[in-house]
Amino acid sequence: MSSPLLQVEGIKKVFHTGGRLNKTSIHAVNGISFSVKPGETLGIVGESGCGKSTVGRLILRLTELTDGEITFEGKSLSRMKPGELRRFRRQLQCIFQDPYASLNPRMSVGKAIAEPMVVHDKISWKEAMARAEELLVTVGLSKEAAALYPHEFSGGQRQRIAIARALALNPKLIVADEAVSALDVSIQAQIVNLLSELQAKTNVSYLFISHNLSIVRHISDRVAVMYLGKIVELADKNDLYDTPKHPYTRALLSSVPEPDVDVHRERILLTGEVPNAAHPPSGCAFHPRCPYVQDRCRKEEPQLREAGEGHYASCHFIESL
Repeated sequence: MSSPLLQVEGIKKVFHTGGRLNKTSIHAVNGISFSVKPGETLGIVGESGCGKSTVGRLILRLTELTDGEITFEGKSLSRMKPGELRRFRRQLQCIFQDPYASLNPRMSVGKAIAEPMVVHDKISWKEAMARAEELLVTVGLSKEAAALYPHEFSGGQRQRIAIARALALNPKLIVADEAVSALDVSIQAQIVNLLSELQAKTNVSYLFISHNLSIVRHISDRVAVMYLGKIVELADKNDLYDTPKHPYTRALLSSVPEPDVDVHRERILLTGEVPNAAHPPSGCAFHPRCPYVQDRCRKEEPQLREAGEGHYASCHFIESL
């Protein structure tokens, strides 16, 4: 069994809002742990505001940790000094949701892809541009695209450019944060298939953050479900989709459209709103919306525990559900 490429242990991120008299603390990420193996894709799903994007930013050190530990290839990312982190960043890359916002509109796409290689690999612009053209071909565009600017491409093409830039330094882990959510369905399928093909060739690992459960199942090896800053279920994708153990996961999966009209799926409708992260409920954070709530849920917070081989859920009653 291979050692984890990425190990996350009890990470927390607290944001403080308001002034001195009305200061409020929001636990965006509240003590979660997981690992990612070389060549593996871990999907993270959940409603908007659950903290999944913050997890990606914490791993990339775009947002600083409040507490916890992030280890990459045995080295502590959370304790790295700026100089060491700069050298290490080549191993960690990101694909953002909006490729147009993440690309410099005044820089040709060839230069945008080549620049990281000039900075980190210390090669000439000529060599870097040649490599950039190869990467554009790899992601399904032409060499001639290197001379064009971001506004001259469609949304799907810009996302391919963003993927090419993420691959420029041969990273070992790519954080894909809602990388296909802004694209048409047909383009989404093309990008997801491209990511899978590139993973097969390079053995790169993905942390795939999305709210689209169908896409997450297609691309992921394992899936973590987040709710109000915590992981409530973590399992192999087939186990999680076929036998979900947490009521929240069941509700999410019941909302996925079923293409087969002859298959009837019970729709679980959750009542109420997602609790305010600044004032979370006592006990289980999901209990105000849970159809199986009992008194214990209101008083005692459940811990993530094993519900099967490699299958974990944070519910007091996983054996009876």
